[in-house]
Amino acid sequence: MFTGFHPLQLIIVLVIALLIFGPRKLPEMGSAIGKSIKEFRKGMNELGAPKDAKEDETKAPEKSPEAMRQELEALEREIASKKAAAAAQERVHSEENAD
Repeated sequence: MFTGFHPLQLIIVLVIALLIFGPRKLPEMGSAIGKSIKEFRKGMNELGAPKDAKEDETKAPEKSPEAMRQELEALEREIASKKAAAAAQERVHSEENAD
């Protein structure tokens, strides 16, 4: 039965890897293995997630051009009203400072 690496076995494997690949390649290989494991886990989690939840996250609701235009106009009105309120507040502060 395979129960895991013992410390001596792990040291032997690392020394052999160092001799084969050299000290410059080992960090790159470790990074590549780490990224591979991370992507594998991510893929496994995506397989386990319900499809409806995944589709809801990636798919934006479709809007008609008319609805988009109305939403844009509402945003423009809101911006204009906030600009007007800010300008009025600025005038009040400038009048207070002038006194």
